[in-house]
Amino acid sequence: MLKAPQKPEAPKAAKKPYQATHHGITFDDPYFWLKDPGYPDVKDEEILDYLKRENTYFESVMNEHKPLTDALFEEIKGRVKEDDESVPWFDGAFEYRWAFAKGAEYRAWYRRPREGGDWATLLDENAEAEGQEFFKLGGMAVSPCGRYLAFSSDTNGSERFTVRVRDLESGDLLADEILETSGELVWATDGSGFFYVKVSREWRPYLVNFHALGADDDRKVFEEENTSFFVHIRRTSSRSHLVIRTADHVTAENHVLALDDLSAEPQMIRARETGHDYTVDHDGAGHFYIRSNGEQKNFSIYMAAETNPADWQLLLAGDDKLYLTGMQSFDGFLAVEEKQDGLDQIRLLFTDGTSRHIEMPEPVYEVGLGTNAEFSQRHVRLGYSSLVTPPSVFDYDLTSESLTLRKEQEIPSGYDKNGYASERLMVTVRDGVQVPVSLVYKKGWQKGAQLHLYGYGAYGLGMSPSFSSARLSLLDRGFAYAIAHIRGGDELGYGWYEDGKLEKRTNTFNDFVDVARYLESEGYAAKGGISISGGSAGGELMGAVTNQAPELFKAVVLHVPFVDVLNTMLDADLPLTPIEWPEWGNPIEDRAAFETIQSYCPYTNIEAKEYPPMLVTGGLNDPRVTYWEPAKWTAKLRDMKTDDNLLMMKINMGAGHGGKSGRFERFHEVAEEYTFLLMAFDLI
Repeated sequence: MLKAPQKPEAPKAAKKPYQATHHGITFDDPYFWLKDPGYPDVKDEEILDYLKRENTYFESVMNEHKPLTDALFEEIKGRVKEDDESVPWFDGAFEYRWAFAKGAEYRAWYRRPREGGDWATLLDENAEAEGQEFFKLGGMAVSPCGRYLAFSSDTNGSERFTVRVRDLESGDLLADEILETSGELVWATDGSGFFYVKVSREWRPYLVNFHALGADDDRKVFEEENTSFFVHIRRTSSRSHLVIRTADHVTAENHVLALDDLSAEPQMIRARETGHDYTVDHDGAGHFYIRSNGEQKNFSIYMAAETNPADWQLLLAGDDKLYLTGMQSFDGFLAVEEKQDGLDQIRLLFTDGTSRHIEMPEPVYEVGLGTNAEFSQRHVRLGYSSLVTPPSVFDYDLTSESLTLRKEQEIPSGYDKNGYASERLMVTVRDGVQVPVSLVYKKGWQKGAQLHLYGYGAYGLGMSPSFSSARLSLLDRGFAYAIAHIRGGDELGYGWYEDGKLEKRTNTFNDFVDVARYLESEGYAAKGGISISGGSAGGELMGAVTNQAPELFKAVVLHVPFVDVLNTMLDADLPLTPIEWPEWGNPIEDRAAFETIQSYCPYTNIEAKEYPPMLVTGGLNDPRVTYWEPAKWTAKLRDMKTDDNLLMMKINMGAGHGGKSGRFERFHEVAEEYTFLLMAFDLI
């Protein structure tokens, strides 16, 4: 096992008395003090000092291997086309594209007249990011008249976006500036202003406003008072309506507003019913499309007239094997994203009642709808990749019924997909369920060599068998890379998600452990020869499985890990807690939920035993998984574990949930993770 160095000595956090009692059950938490009561403003010097000491320790340990980290960084960077650009797309009177200049960390966005001509810069993210430690573009939208660009940006990773407006004729910024938004923007048809969503101090998107250009006061359009619901907005594909969606993880309510009638009030499609999730689009001819799980958990698609949106007529029904995951409306047809027996498909459903599937070039892949900006376009743009095929853009022509490759991600340093192979395994876990596993490796890889296993398993977010150019750095060094499609995701349908949440949450952890045991028992990995990683809820997974079966794992990487589940779900003042109760349960009101969460919560269940080497990351400004979760996990684990294996934590002091923001900057963190894995397997 990878041992901690004698010097420098790992930092230790102070232990301070703290007790809490719920449902007559009392528990101690000596590291509760690491949560700054002033959050999101973290100013407590003792807390900041501890985080800085952990960062210093991380840097001192990793510094010995800096040449390898630098080499990995250059290797990963070398697989990125520095002067990359998108496939252009038409939208109204203009053609658009984005491009990276050589060496640039961020995109620049361009447009030109539809009939051709010189490209003009819409927005240069590099200029906006200048002087900032962090930069993220939230949203951007050109007014219908083509003159104004509204855009939103976040400069500290807190996901609180500031909206500004640029006059594209003069190039000047207008005085209009809106703080504390979610970043989403939708223009009114007449271009007089736009809709946006405000976030609360606790970072809950809750209020839809309309901002008229040049106005001092904005008009309230919709406000959600239920703190467990978040509000989002978008424009229908037909561009006729604003859709206001308010939802938690399992229940939704949608309101629509005609974008050419700013005096109108939002119209509800159907009132919220617990457990009923639905989305809305528009056919451009007086009808709404609704994708709903009200009658079938794998969703069905309905149509309703604008004049009677509560009367839904069935168009396409899901079933136990057919899972309808998304849709987009076009003039004359509806494109449907679906999974058939877990495999991605694109179905085109025409207004004459006929339908067809788009055939894909490989048997196992991921595919989804791409940039389809125009309602009237006669092609469907798709995003595609597989474990061995780099991200690609295809256009499907409706007239010729043919698929044309518009772009495949270029690997400048060289890549031959024929040198790699992939497999799909089905693993029978402890309760008899079969769990899919995707496996990729360089040809010549031998069973029993090093293997890395990745998992997530939450929120119904399935992990697709997709390509990663960075991953090649592991494959080329003799690793196989596996993805465990465990319950809690939706790879095999909505029921796959339901079987990994609430009182069934432990299925997710058991699936992952049983997959690891299978890979070991079948000789895919040597005994104790599997490294693992996961982020956010996948970081919770890492903590839980390491508590359950630490002997299985060679090394563990927990990125922004949601490991303090019990304390977080008991804190109703945190922005993400009320909306998370349908996912995890409400331990404040429900004793059974309290006991279930307490039984698996990674932080709560740290024990005095041996743990594998571990790398933990976090972000000081992260509003999703607050910084104190990885900090408390690291502090408690370092105090209680009985081994001398390496335990490191790195907290990004100027970033949030996604880490660093630049396209090359983030590769430093990948290179650090891979260095840690190579250290653990003694491959340095």
